[in-house]
Amino acid sequence: MKYIVLAIPFFFVLMAIELAWSAWSHRKVYRFNDFVANIGCGIGSQVVSAFMKTGIFTIYLFVYEHGRLFTLPSAPLTWLLAFLLVDFMYYWFHRLSHEINFLWAAHIVHHQSEEYNLSVALRQSWWQGLFSFWFYLPIALIGVDPAVIVSVAAINTLYQFWIHTKAIGRMGPFEWLLNTPSHHRVHHGTDPKYIDRNHAGTLIIWDKLFGTFQREEEEPFYGITAPLASWDPLTANFHYWRDLLRLAKRCRTWRDKFRVFVKPPGWRPDYLGGFDGPKAKDRASYRKFDTRASGAVHGYIAVQFVLLLAVTTVFLFEQERLDAGGQWITAGLIGWWVMNLGVLHEARRWALWSELGRVLFTGMAIALVLPIMPAPWNSIIAAVITVVSLAHAAFLIRRPSLAT
Repeated sequence: MKYIVLAIPFFFVLMAIELAWSAWSHRKVYRFNDFVANIGCGIGSQVVSAFMKTGIFTIYLFVYEHGRLFTLPSAPLTWLLAFLLVDFMYYWFHRLSHEINFLWAAHIVHHQSEEYNLSVALRQSWWQGLFSFWFYLPIALIGVDPAVIVSVAAINTLYQFWIHTKAIGRMGPFEWLLNTPSHHRVHHGTDPKYIDRNHAGTLIIWDKLFGTFQREEEEPFYGITAPLASWDPLTANFHYWRDLLRLAKRCRTWRDKFRVFVKPPGWRPDYLGGFDGPKAKDRASYRKFDTRASGAVHGYIAVQFVLLLAVTTVFLFEQERLDAGGQWITAGLIGWWVMNLGVLHEARRWALWSELGRVLFTGMAIALVLPIMPAPWNSIIAAVITVVSLAHAAFLIRRPSLAT
């Protein structure tokens, strides 16, 4: 069941409510460039997951059918046990993702935004699923049906959406047991005292039991200790891997090269300066990364973003109807699309030339691959989108600058 995909319309409704609260309370919690980057990362995550989900479920099923120690009935008590085990294993996966470099390289994407709002919940790594599912295999080994594991894991993920907000303060007794917005704001903080705290999914009790709990005090600085300084989801997903490889290349021994990937973030051998830990930021001088694309560029991005959402929605719901070639073509198109929107926000002129190619490719993909509408309407839609998008992009190319 596509629980996450089916919930996406509700996510956008809640984000609209949060945006209204932001305007009413005069607290600016959204920036357009950050929002598009967050959703772009989320789109890529869902597209990549669409290719991985069958293989991951097959592995769960193999372990369950050939290695399970017990056969647990499909009863309420089994679902409760599965919920507790999934939440417990999520805590350990999440905690280790902050303490081991190669896991952090997959998880870091979720922490890159310097804002804290509901769109940040959708900012997900494209590769994290390849690392996380191994933690849940023991649950299949003890005899929990894989369908139950996948369903409970999806519920755990859905729960975590609403805690990414500033609109809800402390929640009294609920905070004794449950993960809440206050607890999770701490987790996204880059302040030294907030780093690697509150790893819970649904139940905060794991952090309290294992010594990683931190109560929210002053509002955190959000993001990562060395800001990404880019709106491009491709850069977001690959930059830390690049950094690790560069550090490994500088290491003198194979032992240190290996340690780069299994040590905590910030680790370096002594001859390269030693551990580089998080540093406190100055509230008076700290400035978030920002760029100043023109209003015309913002208008183009807004139109293309809506079209991107439509194409992605069709792909996620109609993937099974596409052949392998159609799936890979559409996935590649979506990746190209989110990259272009990111670099356009950085006012990079080469992105417009990339957009011309991407727009033509999109028109062909809709006409030939994606079943948005029955023929001949599919071709008509493709032609209209292509002509309008090309005209809009050409208008921007003629402008002397993409920045304000």
